[in-house]
Amino acid sequence: MGLGPVMLDVLGTELTSEDEARLMNPLVGGVILFKRNFSSVEQLSRLTSAIRALRSTPLLIAVDHEGGRVQRFQEGFTRIPAMRELGRIWDHHPQRARHLAHQTGYVLGAELRGCGVDFSFTPVLDVDHGTSGVIGDRAFHSDPQAISELAHHLLLGLKEAGMHTVGKHFPGHGFVAADSHLAIPVDERKFVDIELCDLVPFRQMISFGLTAIMPAHVIYPNVDDRPAGFSPVWLKDILRGRLGFEGCIFSDDLSMEGATVAGNIVMRASAALNAGCDMVLVCNKPESADELLASLHWEMPVTSRARLMHMRGAPHPVPLVKLHENANFLKALLEVSGIGISAPELPLA
Repeated sequence: MGLGPVMLDVLGTELTSEDEARLMNPLVGGVILFKRNFSSVEQLSRLTSAIRALRSTPLLIAVDHEGGRVQRFQEGFTRIPAMRELGRIWDHHPQRARHLAHQTGYVLGAELRGCGVDFSFTPVLDVDHGTSGVIGDRAFHSDPQAISELAHHLLLGLKEAGMHTVGKHFPGHGFVAADSHLAIPVDERKFVDIELCDLVPFRQMISFGLTAIMPAHVIYPNVDDRPAGFSPVWLKDILRGRLGFEGCIFSDDLSMEGATVAGNIVMRASAALNAGCDMVLVCNKPESADELLASLHWEMPVTSRARLMHMRGAPHPVPLVKLHENANFLKALLEVSGIGISAPELPLA
């Protein structure tokens, strides 16, 4: 059984029979983990092993683990600073900031890979325009070039740890005040204004080898009347065509308020897949997951299967419990631990 186009969550710290039944559905291709799925490093490793053992082609395992307000696993993990902390260092010591971004990516990736997680939905490539509370200090900077430089070095650190990167939220969520978890944001700017600012980090990160992208549940009416994640204009014409992106496209969570414009859960998933997404996420609503798995009809393109398979973490990672015997990791850990203090975690994906 190959990978399907749907990524789901699971209920708790170990798989239930209900979880297993959903994850065995051929439409499923991945699992996203949350804070409720974690109690200890050992437990997390058992859970990811159980998920991988379910199917002959193991499911992808992902998490939103950016640092700062969005860090799902804490006890036994390094507290990763908000990316804004790297931006503040950039303002005074750009080369130091690049180095610390690399070290941060390495620590983040090595710890997750050491517990069996394939990738994190990071980095945030949104430009901080000073208006979006949900983005806020998750953004590296207000300068697109600074974002590109810091995200590139985070990518290099993640790559060193054996982990791929997912840039979000294409083409940029930082200009709108509304939170797409709770509302349907509308960005009234013209395409040229977005292109000359918010698209810069995405364009440059694609040239640096960005593996995957997550589009925003934001409507840009001067480009298309559909949110970017449901828009062939944004995903096929601009992202694939104009920017030349050949990697994987993950929808943002289809349970979010910003996705409701596309209809019920089956309509949302169909719209996202037809627009160009390779995989769609449905989180924190088991009833929606069941409805989707019962009714979605989608023939998985060969290109999507190949892109998803490429998202696997590198084989044979060092188990997290053994990382502290690695001198390079300990050096990076010491540097990352001194960067800044994190804020409380966001509640949603």
